[in-house]
Amino acid sequence: MKRAAIYVRVSTEDQAKEGFSISAQLEKLRAYCKSRGWEIFKEYVDDGYSGRTTKRPAYKKMLEEIDSWDVLLVLKMDRIHRNSRNFMEMMDLLRKKGKEFVSMMESLDTSTAIGRFVVDIIQRIAQLESEQIGERVYIGMEQKAKTPSEKLENPYLGSPEPFGYRYENGMLITVEEEANVVKRIFKMYLDGYSANKIAEILNSENIKTKKGKKWYRKTVLGILKNPIYCGYIKWNGVVKKAPHKPIVSVTTFNKVQRIIAKKGKKKDVILIK
Repeated sequence: MKRAAIYVRVSTEDQAKEGFSISAQLEKLRAYCKSRGWEIFKEYVDDGYSGRTTKRPAYKKMLEEIDSWDVLLVLKMDRIHRNSRNFMEMMDLLRKKGKEFVSMMESLDTSTAIGRFVVDIIQRIAQLESEQIGERVYIGMEQKAKTPSEKLENPYLGSPEPFGYRYENGMLITVEEEANVVKRIFKMYLDGYSANKIAEILNSENIKTKKGKKWYRKTVLGILKNPIYCGYIKWNGVVKKAPHKPIVSVTTFNKVQRIIAKKGKKKDVILIK
């Protein structure tokens, strides 16, 4: 006998619009389990939670107990998710665990061939939607990168805060304590210290990266090769002047790039003209 995990959800907006109360959903799903000869393992109820997020206590508990049930039963697909990406991530988990999914009102049952076919179509649509969003974002970023900074209210392309700066009203503002570390990194490299040695020195002084972690050779080289520190930004081969205050001069930056290139690490090396 299959063990069913019954999931019901309602928000104030949904209940007012659709009239699917918690009790009404449970009544229908209990009757469905009886007609299929399924044992109800547990009823998971999220009252007052949006279907657009996975941060729901009953939903989380249900997935934590996934090894204890065989089939997930909902009244409608939008009771479990209103976001196609979240839905497909859940379906991937169910598939890996060998669990079935049934949506009563849509007659979607992954234990059948047609049910698996429908889920596959949904997955392909979700993938297409994700790729189209990615393409639109890329085109917008490319256009922004090619537009001179002075013609943009915010010339930056949404990258995380670089070490030495913080974002304020969309602009990069110098963080003096971090900026001094950046200056030291460039000076030490020009003085002949390797990226590994610089990382070792910074760690010995308990200086943390932007994310509060240890320094590594790759982290140091990431700073040394980033033109943002001499007042420029780069994206996909496009390099342009930016309005933020530089931490090192263009001359210093270019000297470092030439040393990196001589050491055979030419990848991503940029000289500012």
